[in-house]
Amino acid sequence: MGDALVIGGGPAGLMAAETLARAGHRVTVAEAKPSFARKLLMAGKSGLNLTKDEAAPAFRAAYGPLPDPVAAALGNFGPRQVMDWAEGLDQTLFTGSTGRVFPHAMKASPLLRAWLGRLEDAGVALRRSWRWTGWEGDSFRFATPQGEVAQRPRATILALGGASWPRLGSDANWLPLFSARGIAVVPFAPANAGLRVAWSDKMAPSFGTPIKGVAFHAGDTVSRGEAVIGRHGLEGGGIYPLGPALRAGAALQVDLCPDLSHADLAARLVRVPRKASVSTRLRRGLGDDPGRLALALECGRPLPQSDALAARLKALPVVHAGLAPVAEAISSAGGVDAAELDPGLMLHRAPGVFVAGEMLDWEAPTGGYLLTACFATGRHAGLSAAAWLDARET
Repeated sequence: MGDALVIGGGPAGLMAAETLARAGHRVTVAEAKPSFARKLLMAGKSGLNLTKDEAAPAFRAAYGPLPDPVAAALGNFGPRQVMDWAEGLDQTLFTGSTGRVFPHAMKASPLLRAWLGRLEDAGVALRRSWRWTGWEGDSFRFATPQGEVAQRPRATILALGGASWPRLGSDANWLPLFSARGIAVVPFAPANAGLRVAWSDKMAPSFGTPIKGVAFHAGDTVSRGEAVIGRHGLEGGGIYPLGPALRAGAALQVDLCPDLSHADLAARLVRVPRKASVSTRLRRGLGDDPGRLALALECGRPLPQSDALAARLKALPVVHAGLAPVAEAISSAGGVDAAELDPGLMLHRAPGVFVAGEMLDWEAPTGGYLLTACFATGRHAGLSAAAWLDARET
């Protein structure tokens, strides 16, 4: 057994292991699944968005409130550092028109292969199918293919993930272990999740249709991204930023013509003959856009025939049943309470044990922010664990 044990082989855990190894410590990584970073690989199937290349104030503002250690971690390891790190793994990068940064390969597998190879070259022991089953005094017990194993490291980093995509490893099975130790955890909730809407049968032909060029409003949050009409509701980047407001019970309204004033839209509509059908009137206002037309017909009825139609289209109410379950979300809010941690992400109730990644109570939008914070907190915990080890050698 080495100096340090990292439990969890996702981005945060692997970054913690790399940081410890670079500091000269012997590291073992224990991953419950037969392979590493499954959630990273899944995210990379649609293009691995590593980070967001934007000015530090805008980048930081995208997260909203953060625990102090997470904010410090991001301050020390932000977009530029993520890009330098990836290029150090021989990944050439490009930045899209919105600032999102991707490897030219787009997929996560080339980067992950290079990363695991570099870790092994640094002497990191990679243990697959090692599931942590709990504490036993100062030891950590695992169920492994070889039977039960106990490890007693000098420092440990837990990077076990949140509660989204449990089939890929973020199953929150560690919650009872923390509860038994008296460690407070803010309940997990869906983040970057679809919105549940009970459509009428008339919406079935529109499933899979994108909704473009609109503004989604919930509470004080406005999103100009796109969404897709799905069987169970609305999904996509236009909905995800509204998660905190929707979780808090905010109503959803959609401005179907955000680039037109109410007066301009009303003027368009008034030019339509009063005997024209509702569909004709809507097309005059919305254009021949199937997504916006379907949403207006579904959620706007009974559609007014007068000038009030413009007001309805500028603030279309969408009755919803809340966000999709956390297991179906891209990420999760909630996690280990910040009060349980010191500035180095060490647990007050378990000296020498540090926490990183989505286990912590923070959330972020998609667009590179999630992955950057996982890298950053993994590095932060790794540096803190290395300092802890070094202090005990002097």
